[in-house]
Amino acid sequence: MKVTEKDVSYVADLANLELAAEERGRMVRDLNSILDYIDRLNELDTSNVAPMAQVADRYATDNAKNGSDRFAYASRDDVLEGLRKSLPHEDALANAPQADGTFFTVPKVIER
Repeated sequence: MKVTEKDVSYVADLANLELAAEERGRMVRDLNSILDYIDRLNELDTSNVAPMAQVADRYATDNAKNGSDRFAYASRDDVLEGLRKSLPHEDALANAPQADGTFFTVPKVIER
């Protein structure tokens, strides 16, 4: 299935993007190039490849090494709310461009 300029215009409209004709043409080429590459990948024989949800060895099966420095991720212990010092509410709102005393107020961004 090829992406058409009509498809790109439709999605750009949904995303509220204004694309020039040149940008739409480039987007059509880029998206079709990506789809062509996916078609090439689909031609590969993966029948002997075990399904997996993650490619990082941190999530390896029991048969393999569990975790490594190479894929070490930042983590912290769960802490019950109230036991950890947090920013006072007034301080959080102090530099807000607009606030109603309790919450930040932001301008409406959806115009349709």
